[in-house]
Amino acid sequence: MGRPVQELLLSEQEQEVLKGYVRRGKTHQALSMRAQIILLSAQGMYGCDIANELSITPQVVVKWRARFLRNRLSGLSDAPRPGQPRKITDEQVQAVIDKTLHSKPKNATHWSTRSMAKAQGLTQNAVLRIWHAFGLQPHRQETFKISTDPHFVEKVRDIVGLYMNPPEHALVLCVDEKSQIQALERSQPVLPLRMGQVESRTHDYFRHGTTSLFAALDVATGKVIATCHQRHRAAEFLKFLKHLDASLPFQEGQQVHLVLDNYGTHKTSSVRRWFLKHPRYHLHFTPTSASWINLVERFFSDLTTKRIRRDSFTGVPQLKKAISDYLESHNKEPKPFVWTAPADLIIQKVKNVVNAINQSGH
Repeated sequence: MGRPVQELLLSEQEQEVLKGYVRRGKTHQALSMRAQIILLSAQGMYGCDIANELSITPQVVVKWRARFLRNRLSGLSDAPRPGQPRKITDEQVQAVIDKTLHSKPKNATHWSTRSMAKAQGLTQNAVLRIWHAFGLQPHRQETFKISTDPHFVEKVRDIVGLYMNPPEHALVLCVDEKSQIQALERSQPVLPLRMGQVESRTHDYFRHGTTSLFAALDVATGKVIATCHQRHRAAEFLKFLKHLDASLPFQEGQQVHLVLDNYGTHKTSSVRRWFLKHPRYHLHFTPTSASWINLVERFFSDLTTKRIRRDSFTGVPQLKKAISDYLESHNKEPKPFVWTAPADLIIQKVKNVVNAINQSGH
């Protein structure tokens, strides 16, 4: 029980206004909470009980009771904030947004803060604040590629179904090759990371040959079976398939589902004959221009960023050794890449992009 507080009496008009704040769905949450504090106080509830009822602190109850007793209904509004009054009008903000989204400067492909500020008669900082508030970044551009595969929907549903609801007593493997990985040697030693200075390297390098990595990612465990070859023809792909078949644990009746892209070496007559002789393998081809749906690409990305891109190699053997060491470390503590996007969500996003392109006028 809290200590007795000053009695709070409400007129009928005040009660109706406060109850309206609570009932109206569009009322700001903070104003609705303040109205409830006053209504419960008028019923004689103690401050600590009101705080428990509304899951707030007693200090908040005391504050808004005092504000109401002093200024009545007007006391429930937020006090004016300190600082200069706003100088940029809503019309000016809207004009900057419209110009950014629907026009381009005469001498450039996109607006900058300086060119927009000059065109709209505002300061550069004002334009920057508006862009930041509405998530506009005209200086940035990303790339995309829409698959034109006529069976895109069926293939997406098939592969995503393998990821999210794999068949029982079966292996799901994502197979692909990372071709022509270059053994690049920097022309000068790397400047190491130091306090206040990032690691630095020369922009030029010496080329010492390439290798191609063939890999199969186990979707369930995250383990990777991989081999390096000098080239990436059908002959090398067949060698990898034989290595993969010998490396997989054999269980009676166990089926193997392979997710592959549409690269030509995956569909040659010699490869087809090999699969005919090994009927436990079932092939699932990704849609054209949709390599992102093959989970082994995620492993290739990690390999590049964590082990290859920032290193310097004096030859292909050193590069192969680095790849082999990374694979060994990865397979000691493998972690699967968990696919979370359902097929319907992917298909709808592609539809949205297509609609946006069709409506852009380009």
